[in-house]
Amino acid sequence: MKKTLVLGASPNPIRFSHKAVKSLVRHGHDVVPLGIRNGDIMWQKIIIGKPKIQDIHTITLYLNPERQKEYYEYILSLSPKRIIFNPGTENQELIQLAMKNKIEVSIACTLIMLNTNNY
Repeated sequence: MKKTLVLGASPNPIRFSHKAVKSLVRHGHDVVPLGIRNGDIMWQKIIIGKPKIQDIHTITLYLNPERQKEYYEYILSLSPKRIIFNPGTENQELIQLAMKNKIEVSIACTLIMLNTNNY
């Protein structure tokens, strides 16, 4: 399974990032929820900050492009294989940085990808 960092994870159950964490777990993926607010999703604490995390395959974004800027260096330092830009997170600057660093870019919805077995 693909270890996934959910960047922009929210403790609010109506947020798509919250739903994505739950769906990723249900589909058997190792999930790291990282957000800007304390809280839990299922049994996992939302991590705050920019910790070094090993073996991240995918970063799925739930931050708007303006908020992403402070995470560019952090995202690249994790050397993910793929970044998923969920609806509303599309960002040409980060897309170009990812491609320059040989990171696969997907402009898609994590929830739909999981539900259609395309994750």
